[in-house]
Amino acid sequence: MSKSTGFAARGALGVVFCLALSAAPLVATAAQGRTESPRIPFNQRYQAVHRGGIIRAANSAITCLSPKTASAGTCSAVRAGAAGANSDFDMLYVDVDHDPNTYNSSRAELVLPKNSTVRYARLYWGGNLRVGEQKPPKDNGRVLIAEPRGRYKAVLADTLVAHRNADGADAFQASADVTPLVRRSGSGLYTVAQVNVAKGHSKVGSWGGWTLVVAYENSEEPLRHLSVWDGFETLDAKRKSQEITLKGLSIPANASGSAGVVSYDGDRAAQGDAVSVRAGNSTALALAGRVNPADDVMNSTISTAGGLAMRRQPAYLNTLGYDSDVFDIKPALAAGASALNFRFNAESHGYFLGVLFMQADSRR
Repeated sequence: MSKSTGFAARGALGVVFCLALSAAPLVATAAQGRTESPRIPFNQRYQAVHRGGIIRAANSAITCLSPKTASAGTCSAVRAGAAGANSDFDMLYVDVDHDPNTYNSSRAELVLPKNSTVRYARLYWGGNLRVGEQKPPKDNGRVLIAEPRGRYKAVLADTLVAHRNADGADAFQASADVTPLVRRSGSGLYTVAQVNVAKGHSKVGSWGGWTLVVAYENSEEPLRHLSVWDGFETLDAKRKSQEITLKGLSIPANASGSAGVVSYDGDRAAQGDAVSVRAGNSTALALAGRVNPADDVMNSTISTAGGLAMRRQPAYLNTLGYDSDVFDIKPALAAGASALNFRFNAESHGYFLGVLFMQADSRR
């Protein structure tokens, strides 16, 4: 038996899928005048209770080219996981598709458990528009996606686009419902191209990437609460914390669960970025992992609860400003919960918070 409230309404602007011939020039078709906001409070995007879970695929859209400061290490060392910030490097697009019509592209594998049905899929993308060059904000709401063994299709944002131009950065996040595409295509390597991110060097630095979040149903898995929240909040010296509370849960004692976070411009080794979760009145659990220290969670990684297990092309260990991480929250669920409170803290440089998704066992 399953119970679902379906999709939470956030305002529809439409999604467009159209074939893009690899031999033909790509025409920028992002909607002019698409509604934008410098800040979008977090709200529930999807909520359901059924057997299954949430998975995701993600990758960055830009990487380092060469060091620009005396303190910067080599680009090869940073790509392999060494500490380094995007502001220390001249940054260049990631481009794996060998298509002259795209200037950035990257891949990541989505792995659906056998006999699963996709219930909901949403693609998030974002980055910084102003670095050594200035990208036009009118292109924020458009991206290309190719399913496994498929050809590019244009996707237009179907909801409010976050766009904040301040403090040296010109940052944005957009998203679209891509459920039909993912339901039809299933597991495999997805390629996302033309994320509107700028290359070059600046004191603020360049960053950008994409995450595909997928809720699936599978009769062989436990009954679970599934929840996806999104927004666009700036955490920095002026606003150092953000709380998001998930209510109406029925989580039994000693349940299993995990939570995922997408954020932008978190620098490795800049201590002070932290995330915690509290079940009811219990003690808050600091979220951390093998590659995510508790005091430097937003550290430019794409990781799972068990480490860096996702297949990606390229698979840089330091993404230089893009985080898409999943954490184990089972220790916080020892006494069960009817609500979960997530708290995000930032060091003075800060980061942009974009997505929170959670799955946890539910009482039968």
